[in-house]
Amino acid sequence: MDDIKARADELADVFESYDPKPGDRDAALPPAMAVRLAAWRRDAAERDLADAVRAAREQRLSWREVGAAIGTSGEAARQGYGASA
Repeated sequence: MDDIKARADELADVFESYDPKPGDRDAALPPAMAVRLAAWRRDAAERDLADAVRAAREQRLSWREVGAAIGTSGEAARQGYGASA
């Protein structure tokens, strides 16, 4: 048990002193986990965008203005986010 605790302390020290480098971002992730993480980030961004569109529409922004803000037409924005806004 003492060996396990000592090893856990060593790993905790390594974790706490880790200073990530720019190329380290997802390099340690297995490929399937990297895909899951990217999908999760995309889903979170889509939820954030839908919330922002809903808030913009509540503030009376036109669909044209919303579309311009997200890089599409007003009609495409309305079709994509109209049900949730």
